[in-house]
Amino acid sequence: MKNICVFCGSSPGAKPEYSEAALELGHALVDKNIGLVYGGGNVGLMGQIAKVVLEKGGKVIGVVPKALVEKEVAFSGLDDLRIVSSMHKRKALMAELSDGFIALPGGLGTIEEFVEVMTWAQLGMHQKPCGLLNVCQFYDKFSDFIDHIVDQHFLEKEHRDILLVDDNPQSLLKKFESYHPPSIDKAAWALRMNNC
Repeated sequence: MKNICVFCGSSPGAKPEYSEAALELGHALVDKNIGLVYGGGNVGLMGQIAKVVLEKGGKVIGVVPKALVEKEVAFSGLDDLRIVSSMHKRKALMAELSDGFIALPGGLGTIEEFVEVMTWAQLGMHQKPCGLLNVCQFYDKFSDFIDHIVDQHFLEKEHRDILLVDDNPQSLLKKFESYHPPSIDKAAWALRMNNC
């Protein structure tokens, strides 16, 4: 893996463990010679992970919409800051540049971005690993909800396995290394479910 995209909050969150996890993940990426692709911000967990990767000599690519640059939240100290015209283009470019996706704790934007790349994996649009760094059980209820979707037959169990979860950055990256995408076709599964 050359680059991993990290989705995370523009706030540091309520617990110091969230910031600690961002720093630990940044160290783990540099130790494995993996570049960071992220939303280009200089605030919150976004700024923290970018700063630690840069300080350790790692590669950082920030992707930010012009509207956010104008609000002065872009990380101007990046060697590779890519300014795009919209959030849609931001997400597409981040996905194109990345070999996997990790969500640290964050808000609606973090969840939306992560669910989109997981959906793309379900549809076979990419075969890259998607993981949650479950700091302080932040994503427990989200994982439970995904299980509920499976129980209600809106998601195939094999597609549920796209979601990798761990509370330790190094362990999560090891899961990425051994990840095998599902072989089941979403459209064929949907037709089969409709014929039941």
